[in-house]
Amino acid sequence: MNAYTPARLLAIGAFALLGGVFAPATVMAADTHQHDTHTAVLKLNQGAKWQTDEALRTGMESIRNALAQALPDVHSGKFDTTRYQTLAQSIEAQVGYVVQNCKLQPEADDVLHAIIGEIGQGVDVIAGHKSGAEREQGVVLVARTLDDYAAHFEHPGWKGLKTEH
Repeated sequence: MNAYTPARLLAIGAFALLGGVFAPATVMAADTHQHDTHTAVLKLNQGAKWQTDEALRTGMESIRNALAQALPDVHSGKFDTTRYQTLAQSIEAQVGYVVQNCKLQPEADDVLHAIIGEIGQGVDVIAGHKSGAEREQGVVLVARTLDDYAAHFEHPGWKGLKTEH
């Protein structure tokens, strides 16, 4: 399989657009209309969670399900390099799907950019692109980012993950 499938290229482009490397709760994102930058932060909508659309819910559930399947073997040390790569590619594909199909109001989209930035950091670690970081740490980062997602977005039926960390 070609390492640069359309979904992977879209996900890589989304990460690049968002700045590549992100602080856990603050992300610098480009404003394409004014050509300046602003900070996308995790915040609520006047105390309420942001509304989601079907594409966002589908993508985030797919990421959650991939992590739920991986976590037992990750924690037991049975997850090998190939499986980490596959997991990273799966998450990237879902991020690409969300970026391509999700249609949120601008304020909610800014918060989503912060979530995507955190996921991007985790994927970099999972894929082995961050020296000095254990791939398991990337899995935990993405799992905790899903907690951030659930705390900031209305997603009926969402089930959190237990990371044992």
